[in-house]
Amino acid sequence: MRWSRTKPSDFAMSTHTTYRPQDLDARKLHGCLLGGIAPRPIAFVSTVDGQGRVNLAPFSYFNVFSANPPMVIFSPARRGRDATTKHTWDNVQEVGEVVVNLVDHALVHACSLASTDYAEGVDEFVKAGLTSVPSEEVRPPRVGESPVQLECKVMKVESLGEQGGAGQLVFAEIVRMHFRSDVLNEAGVPDAAKLDLVGRCGGDYYVRANEASLFTVPKPLGVMGMGVDALPEDIRTSRVLTGNHLAMLGGCESVPDETDVNEHKLLELADVFMEHEGDGAQLEHVLHLMAADFLDRGMVDEAWKTLLAFNAG
Repeated sequence: MRWSRTKPSDFAMSTHTTYRPQDLDARKLHGCLLGGIAPRPIAFVSTVDGQGRVNLAPFSYFNVFSANPPMVIFSPARRGRDATTKHTWDNVQEVGEVVVNLVDHALVHACSLASTDYAEGVDEFVKAGLTSVPSEEVRPPRVGESPVQLECKVMKVESLGEQGGAGQLVFAEIVRMHFRSDVLNEAGVPDAAKLDLVGRCGGDYYVRANEASLFTVPKPLGVMGMGVDALPEDIRTSRVLTGNHLAMLGGCESVPDETDVNEHKLLELADVFMEHEGDGAQLEHVLHLMAADFLDRGMVDEAWKTLLAFNAG
């Protein structure tokens, strides 16, 4: 779907279904939040209680929130059915240390099994058939099969309430990181294509971030893009180009000069102009289709020259 050119209020009214959280029952609200905010990375968290008993559980209320200090936050929310707290939350009150293990595709079924609500004191490492590896800085063990293992000290916890579904935030500072060697690039940094991580979506759905699904978007570092608002009106109001296409064009600092545009028109577009001579509307439509194809292939300069050729001398 392309971005709207109407007022934002008209766009929202015509294309979106709107809810207020307080108007939904708990089940539907939970489904909307987890289905709509996705995919989410999975923190496979190991903890120990005051007696040294190990617990392992996955949480997708999780992300990294700071590099200095290196901090992750995850939330073992209260159970929706009875508002009780989870063993992970209880454990961090007793022993403020955790290991956050990331979940790749090879781990996903073991991770799901470990989410079973076993009785207190049951070791999910054993239940899920996973390898418990001693940590170097903290008491909870690491998941040996995980490609990324983050040993953490709990800096603080914050409860968002006592009702069912209420978040229980754990702020965990990373004190040691372990990366399986085969997932690192030449610079010693994790390579997304090699990690093969999975994420949670709504319901029973997961997503796999492997090489087939990954794509790149250049960062506009050091570039002051002209912005979509600065595009020529015939391009900005195109019925062919999508919002993504316009943003790619608007990310450029400048457009190709007239000489380059005319050369492109002569060498690459002569047949197109001859075929649609006398039908300006169809010519423009075809040129926009060609530009969209260039943009889909990341060829932004060629797209610009194709679009500008329509009004070139």
